[in-house]
Amino acid sequence: MKVSVFNMAGDEVSSVDLPTPIFEANINRDLMHQALVRQLASARRGTHKAKGRSEINRTTRKMYRQKGTGNARHGSRRAPIFVGGGVAHGPTPRSYAKKMPRKMRRAALRSALSVKASNGDIVVLDEVKLDAPKTRQIVDFVDNLVDGDSALLLLAEQDANVEKSARNIPYVKTLRASYLNIRDLLGFDKIVMPLAALEVIDSYLNPADDSAWVEISDEEE
Repeated sequence: MKVSVFNMAGDEVSSVDLPTPIFEANINRDLMHQALVRQLASARRGTHKAKGRSEINRTTRKMYRQKGTGNARHGSRRAPIFVGGGVAHGPTPRSYAKKMPRKMRRAALRSALSVKASNGDIVVLDEVKLDAPKTRQIVDFVDNLVDGDSALLLLAEQDANVEKSARNIPYVKTLRASYLNIRDLLGFDKIVMPLAALEVIDSYLNPADDSAWVEISDEEE
């Protein structure tokens, strides 16, 4: 797939062929969903906690005598049936992390990138470079390229000037290409990447060593 390459002024300067195995892969929607659920679940802190009856700080004295009151027999105010008592079967701290093989995670990324490419949502730049942090420059060139849509700006390596310039823009997020993930891919309208970031993606998302079964599309299943 051939796409145009732009400069930061929004002018077309050349063109480039996107790697076919990455940007024209078979689209497996179930695999993308599984990867997204895994990432969202793993991000949960899981620190919820409710006290059981053994953890409540209340008197251990018997509420009233066993017999002769006409009431049901009770031995503790900490029982879950009383206000201020413990919680029966309440939540406890736990991990929500899910496991997913690396080959499947990378196949999900290729599916998401292929969806973006087929919809024309991949924007390639010759380079992204700023001499100093300047939010206005990022706003100008992003608005020229994505026309008001939200944008995920991929960087080949850490660039403090670009990252500082974009972090106050609500519809732009910078991310190093080696940290590419399914949540950010699906959460932004456009994927903007310089040629150097494209090379990073090609270096580790090449499916040459991946098993073929994870590439089966929904139609082929």
